[in-house]
Amino acid sequence: MAATRRRLDVLCSHLRTTDSPPTPTLFTGVSLSFCASGEQRLSDSNVVTQNNDCVFCKIIRGESPAFKLFEDDMCLCILDTNPLSRGHSLIIPKSHFPSLEATPPSVIAAMCSKVPIISNAIMKTTGSDSFNLLVNNGVAAGQVIFHTHIHIIPRKARDCLWASESLRRHPLKLDQETSRLADQVRKQLSNISEDTKGIESSLS
Repeated sequence: MAATRRRLDVLCSHLRTTDSPPTPTLFTGVSLSFCASGEQRLSDSNVVTQNNDCVFCKIIRGESPAFKLFEDDMCLCILDTNPLSRGHSLIIPKSHFPSLEATPPSVIAAMCSKVPIISNAIMKTTGSDSFNLLVNNGVAAGQVIFHTHIHIIPRKARDCLWASESLRRHPLKLDQETSRLADQVRKQLSNISEDTKGIESSLS
């Protein structure tokens, strides 16, 4: 039962349900940004369209309240509205991308570059000495808001947050099946690299 409840907490994280506490009226305002207009042009060949129904886009446009921790030109960090631990926060790009693979590397780099300073501030504030950095990418992985975001989840010893931490892990088998797996992944990476080179050549 406890494990099921934790799973539901993960799936429902950062969603406000009907029986959740009312929206705070006092909050740090979020300035208007890329989502404030109908489109934000990243490059001549890549236009990101605003998503009117996206929870995070509404926060970025200033239409919904949030407790803002950090903001720059590329991303925003807010407190999760249904935290798994005290200080559970989300780093969100200001442009709308539905998944991690749809997010440009430059945007991901901008988000990840803020992790050290934000996580350090959160740990000091909450008295934590550890944190999980988490991305739920896709339905099977528990993604429920389809706007790329990174979770920073402060941790303390013996908080028993993840049931999976008590699961027994099995050593990787050094056999032909594992070798084929590695070969297939490398082949996919090679194909992706060639496709990327082809796109860059067509743009130059």
